[in-house]
Parts: sequence; C-alpha cells; structure tokens
Amino acid sequence: MYGHDTLSRPSRRTFVKGLALGGAAASLGWLREPAWAQPPARPDQAVLTGTSFDLRIGASPIDITGRSRTALTINGTMPGPLLRWKEGDTVTMRVSNALDDDTSIHWHGLILPANMDGVPGLSFAGIHPGTTYEYRFPVRQHGTYWYHSHSGFQEQQGVYAPLVIEAREPEPFAYDREHVVMLTDWTDEDPSRVYRKLKKQSDYYNFRQRTLTTFLKDVKDRGLGATLAERKQWGDMRMSAADLADVTGSTYTYLMNGRAPAANWTGLFTPGEKVRLRFINGSGMTYFDVRIPGVKMTVVAADGQYVRPVPVDEFRIAIAETYDVIVEPTGQEAFTIFAQAMDRTGFAAGTLATRAGLSAPVPAVDPRPVLTMEDMGHGGMDHAAMEHAAMGHVMPGMVTHPESERGNPLVDMQTMSPTAKLDDPGIGLRDNGRRVLTYADLDSPFPDPDGREPSRTIELHLTGHMERFAWSFNGIKFSDAEPLRLTYGERVRIVLVNDTMMTHPIHLHGMWSDLEDEEGRFKVRKHTIDMPPGSRRSYRVTADALGRWAYHCHLLYHMEAGMFREVRVDEGSTR
Repeated sequence: MYGHDTLSRPSRRTFVKGLALGGAAASLGWLREPAWAQPPARPDQAVLTGTSFDLRIGASPIDITGRSRTALTINGTMPGPLLRWKEGDTVTMRVSNALDDDTSIHWHGLILPANMDGVPGLSFAGIHPGTTYEYRFPVRQHGTYWYHSHSGFQEQQGVYAPLVIEAREPEPFAYDREHVVMLTDWTDEDPSRVYRKLKKQSDYYNFRQRTLTTFLKDVKDRGLGATLAERKQWGDMRMSAADLADVTGSTYTYLMNGRAPAANWTGLFTPGEKVRLRFINGSGMTYFDVRIPGVKMTVVAADGQYVRPVPVDEFRIAIAETYDVIVEPTGQEAFTIFAQAMDRTGFAAGTLATRAGLSAPVPAVDPRPVLTMEDMGHGGMDHAAMEHAAMGHVMPGMVTHPESERGNPLVDMQTMSPTAKLDDPGIGLRDNGRRVLTYADLDSPFPDPDGREPSRTIELHLTGHMERFAWSFNGIKFSDAEPLRLTYGERVRIVLVNDTMMTHPIHLHGMWSDLEDEEGRFKVRKHTIDMPPGSRRSYRVTADALGRWAYHCHLLYHMEAGMFREVRVDEGSTR
C-alpha cells in the first residue's frame, strides 16, 4: 500500500476511512458508499447563481470516519455551495453568523476593496454572532477560485467552498462539460487541540521517522561514511528528514468534494467529450499530488488565470492554489481521480465515469519521500561551512540573512545556497516515470500586465523553529512585526527565501503576484506562490489597492503560529 516502506502499513483506522478499498475491490465494483460517508446534507453540491446571495455559517452534524462530529458549514453543507458569478457583474453576499463565535468570509484570490476582503482585524471587525455582514463588490476577473473563513481554525472545521467566475470574453479552449474537484483535509479532533499538540511536540502526528532498517539500507546504497555524515547533519540541526507534513493521515481523512475515498465522489462524462476539471486545494495543511491513471491532463489555467496549455500526467497543488485541466477520457467507462498527500500518509479519490455507481482501480500510494541536504539548500556545502554560516560568516556563493535571524530562538536553521527550483517537480515526484508539472511549465499568454521594472526590492525569509513550532518572516512573528508599507501605484519586487525544511504556500491578499524566472523576467500571474525548502523565488507586485492586506503562509497552523504580516498600501506612505 505504501511502496517499499514496511513501517507504513495502513492502520485499522485507515481501513475504516475506506483508504484500503482500492485496487481489485474497486475493479470488482465493491466500492460502495456507506451511510457514514454521506456529506452532512444533500448529496449533490448546491450551486448558487446570479448576483445576490444569502449565506449562513452554522454548525451541522457530520460523520466522516464512523464517529459523529460537528462541522462548521455554509448553508448546511461542507463544502459550502458553489457560487457561480459572471465577470463584470456586481455581486452582493449577505453572510449571517449562526455560531457562538465571530466568523468571516475571505474571497481567496479576488481583487476587491480592502473592506470586502474578510480578514478580521485588518479588513473589518468580523461578523459577530447573530449578525449579518453584507459583502458587495464588482467582479473584475474570471476563473476558478474559492472562499473560506479567515477566523481562527474555522476553515479546518468546514467553512470553505468553491467559486467559479464565468469569463466575459470567449475562452481560449473548448470543453463540453465541467466539474469542480475540491480537495480538503478533515480531522475528528478539535483543531485547537491539534494546534496545542503541535506546540508541545511538533512531530506529534509524524509516525514515519527513519529507523534502523532505513539506516542499513542507506549504508548499503551510499556507504557508511556518507550515511553517518548525513545523519549527523540532521542531528546537529535537531531536525528529521522525514518531516514533510506537520499534520498527517494519522488524524486526517482526505476528502474530494467533502467525501472520503470510500464514498466515491463521481463526475460523469460521455465518451468523446472534453471535460474541464477545476481543481481547488482548500485544505488546512495538505499538499496533494494529483493524477488520473490512463488519462492525460492539459493544464489551461492556474489560480484562475489562463496559462499556455501544458500536457501532464501529474501535478502538485499547494494549499490555496487552483488548477484547471482539460481531459478526454476514452477507452473505459471509469477512471480514478487520485490525489495523494505529499507525505504519502493517505489520499483523496473519486471517479470520472460514464454513469453513477462505477469505479476504477485505485493506485498504490507512492513510496515515502525523504528530504536531503540538497532539498534544504545545503547542496555541496560541508558541515564546516554550515557552522560558519551559523556564526554569521558569509562565504562565497552563500545567501545573506537578515540580522533579525541571528541568535534568534525562533530560527533553527538557514538555507545556505537557495535556488529558484522552478523546474523541480518537488520531493517525491522526481524521476517517477510520469510527466509532472513544474512552475517552469507555467507561462501566462500575456506580457507583464504592468510593464514597469520594479523600483525597489523587498526580501523576506521564511523562518521557523521546528521543535517550538514557531513560524515567522525574518524570524519575527506577526505579533512583533511592523507592517510592510507600500506606496499606492508603485511596482515592487518581492524576493522570498525559504530558510525552513517545510514547503510554504505564500498568499498576498488584494494584489496579484507576478512570478519571475531566474533572470527576473515575468513568467506567470498567480495569487499563491509555493515555496519549497531551500528555494529563492521572486515576483512583482503592483500596489494598486489601498488599505490593509493580509500576507501569510496558507498552512493554517503556520499562519496561526506567526507566519503572517500586514501589508499596508497608502498614498505616499513612508518606507
């Protein structure tokens, strides 16, 4: 089930969640939907169209794993209703709060006035219990997006939903039907309890550490000296090469459109059709690697924006990203949509089928990846060089770090030689025999929308301390940080350097992030920039939106732990 890692055999709970009901069982048609796998309300996704909407955030009973729990829902469902808007319209959403706590809705990736962005403490005061807040703004874009709570851990508890904006102009590709595929993670635990566990023991949910067996295998493959040296490097940093995800399948059930794998969400097709699949990663903490065995996918949009078509077998979707793909399923009646978690502790799955009730074989999860020193941006650097860097000595070819990182108890490591890694599919996806999408493949079909060279550069380091579960920018957590100040109308370059061993999806509210290539040329427009370990990536931002904006890692518990900044755009603001 989990490749060659004998320590990764699925637990009894994994079977209960239906993760083992793949392979032969699926091909024989044994994959059926148990009563507990039903979504909390109606089985089909509610779709709301028009320009005026009433949304109610409340609590609903739910049973994902065989145990009754309470989800936070929008209009009684998880995910909430799919909203379909039209580019150029002005939309109004009246959001009512039926909870005992404040709530909010953030319209992820949308360009709108700051007081409509939905971030309590920055955009507005939040939606208090028993009250209604009216969002009203013009729709200035098209594509695939999503909306979610920006209050506490409510997003993890179920306050999320898809959003599709129909283009005003004809689209540059054709298709016959479409399906939204929203990927999320669910835990039966109270998310606040999950967070407290991580603060006390950051690897609480990671049961897949390296063992004597993996040590002996590495000695056989690489030699005793190299293996001992590599283990010493990780030991000196007090880190584990197996720490790919803070929260794993030991507590998470991975969902597709609100359904566990055994529930077999199904999207229909007719042979010969072109089908548009709108993938959204609305999870709290999980990266997914997505493929449809037997079907080639053509990526046509990223984060709601058209890209030059890219044929792929697989793509990694970071938290908060969206990808639109066109597929032409032929030759059989059913195909599995397979989305395995990056750490390989589970998967979400559903089916493309010619009629309801069909299923297809579910592939085995890939072998567990393990981080290397090269992944961490330490490639070609010996231990002495790392010690020099730790003392603040800059050596040739090394990156410089902000003074706020030096001697900082919130920073446990620094990358030494970061690179853009735009052509790297990512850990666990390299040389797997499949054509995997990379950022290097993504190109907007339009030139730099601003056209100006940035007038200044802002460099920020993504920092953390694994044992303390502390996350920040430049070693300064949000509660101690000053806002990043931009002058209205200016074009700036933001450079991010990931000094941590984790992958971080970084989201700037209210403004587009125009990713550059290694030479500083405009490449693709996005709203969320994925930052693998040891990476250095740059993008341009036009400060065309006055107000106070959130800027943060979209790993929910990292944001809560301090990897968050305010960006303030003012007329003639000081720098």
